Amino acid sequence: MEKILQIFIIIPFIGFILSLITPRMKENLISRTAFGFVGLNLLCISIFVIYWIYSGHPNLNLNEILVYQTTGYEFLLDFYFDKISMVYLLVGSFLTFLVTIYSRYYLHRERGYKRFFNTVLFFYLGYNITVLSGNFETLFLGWEILGISSFLLISFYRERYLPVKNAIKVFSIYRIGDVGLLLVMWLSHHLWHENVSFMKLNNYELVHEHLQYHSVIGVFISSMILLSAAAKSAQFPFSSWLPRAMEGPTPSSAIFYGSLSVHIGVFLLLRTFPFWDYQYSVRVLIAFVGLITAILGGLTARVQSSVKSQIAYASLAQIGIIFIEVAAGFENLALIHFAGNAFLRTYQLLVSPSVVSYLIKEQFYNFTPRKHSAENSLPNRLKYTIYLFSLKEWNLDWFMSEYIWMPIKRAGRKMSFMNFNTISIVFAILFFSGLIAFQMEKSIPEIFHRFLSEFYALFGLILVLKSFTERENLWHSFTLIIMNNFMVAMAISFNEHFEFAHTVLYLSGIVFAGFVGYFSLNLLKKREQQIDLTQFYGHSYKHPRLAFLFLLVCMALSGFPITPTFIGEDLIYSHIGENQAVLALIVSLSFIIDGLALIRIYSRLFLGAPIKRFHEVGFRSS
Repeated sequence: MEKILQIFIIIPFIGFILSLITPRMKENLISRTAFGFVGLNLLCISIFVIYWIYSGHPNLNLNEILVYQTTGYEFLLDFYFDKISMVYLLVGSFLTFLVTIYSRYYLHRERGYKRFFNTVLFFYLGYNITVLSGNFETLFLGWEILGISSFLLISFYRERYLPVKNAIKVFSIYRIGDVGLLLVMWLSHHLWHENVSFMKLNNYELVHEHLQYHSVIGVFISSMILLSAAAKSAQFPFSSWLPRAMEGPTPSSAIFYGSLSVHIGVFLLLRTFPFWDYQYSVRVLIAFVGLITAILGGLTARVQSSVKSQIAYASLAQIGIIFIEVAAGFENLALIHFAGNAFLRTYQLLVSPSVVSYLIKEQFYNFTPRKHSAENSLPNRLKYTIYLFSLKEWNLDWFMSEYIWMPIKRAGRKMSFMNFNTISIVFAILFFSGLIAFQMEKSIPEIFHRFLSEFYALFGLILVLKSFTERENLWHSFTLIIMNNFMVAMAISFNEHFEFAHTVLYLSGIVFAGFVGYFSLNLLKKREQQIDLTQFYGHSYKHPRLAFLFLLVCMALSGFPITPTFIGEDLIYSHIGENQAVLALIVSLSFIIDGLALIRIYSRLFLGAPIKRFHEVGFRSS
């Protein structure tokens, strides 16, 4: 029975590949491919679930797909199926099938028709991988696919300013969640000394035995799980990104931010519940985050002027309540609540354009004053204060900008005294010195050897900070990102048991993507003469294939699962010792800013209003 689980990944993958090669003008064929393969998958899942229930609903685990193996390390694609996967898989398949049929007519004659269905099928593939994942590595694979497909659908109307800006903002929050999962994988390697499967987490005796003498590590892993779940499900303090994600088409808003993608944080908590079940401080923290989100989201939803924003805040308020249910141990209730919330928000978002026009008509012809509400019993000063805070969305967007992103930008700007030539010389000296030190490692005094890894990682962080704040020279920014990856590889090389082959594996993806990236940028330079990072150029309008190629380059350089860099990142974390928290923090910050710098380069070159305005464009106020 376990072998059947692969079918639910293979069917959407084939659909995605066929959708990619279908001609752009064949609207009927594109849409039929999408809802045909999603419908086929829904039918297979329904039959399988009936058979699974009839067979006594056993927990199924498939871990035969070995991607990479070396001494003390295995990268397994592990698939797991239980009632949690069953609910998520059924709900996800049905809603995706519904939305693909709806989108066939809603997006008729839209310029990005094919691009939309390609991205939806890509999302559906990532969603299935995520909900069927049997370990953190497989979950991270699907998690990354969800992140990049979210970015692409929010920026679907890429000729406009706000969708592109908000897509970058959402991606930056997702990047925090990505690194939270990387840190979970890092300490899980040290806690279990293997790539632990979710099936093993259900073994209470095994989990208790490992956490008995490593309680601090257990709390840290659980906190990082909560961080990733909160970022993905728009919980406090990350709530402000969800309404901004509604810039995409209504069908993508329905399937992503009303029903499926936004509930993946809940899935992560449900899947890892046996691990943090007896960590009561973590359970209280999860419930507290859910409670704050439910209160703030509910209040903010009531004052929104946009119907999509209103639905978004109402949805995240309900997810906050689901967080409380999960923390209280009500697993079945949380699953029922998830399904109900997903169906309701999908319906509300799909009918929202019709409802808006209907309400406008009613407002003019059948206006009825609002009846007495609960807020009227509050003192006026308190009522007006809550109203103003809710209008400002409790300043959560300002909080994220002021205390997370602005310090990173300020740190990068303080390095303006270092020009690119100076940095290149220092990089060359440090890199070749590192190679020599690696060969003579045994003769290096212990006091120096202890800090070598942190030193090289810190220099790599400085490089990527400089890249993130580079405003003019595109080539400098792109080169600094590649240099950062070489510094990270050098930093980990000084740790025990890190073989030269691991460095080659990690850097092979970086080097190949770097060459393709330089080729893409040179080609764009020949066609457009001047390219820099001072504004959004919108070159994807004239050069869609080049834009797609450079997007693949950015994904490869940021460790997306299409190159060996993805496995290399996991290898790097597995070789950072549990007592090297500073090194893990520096490497994590490097990966966060690395991804943001890359997506910033891509957005400024290929997204936004086209610089050559001989056709219709959407301006800043769109």
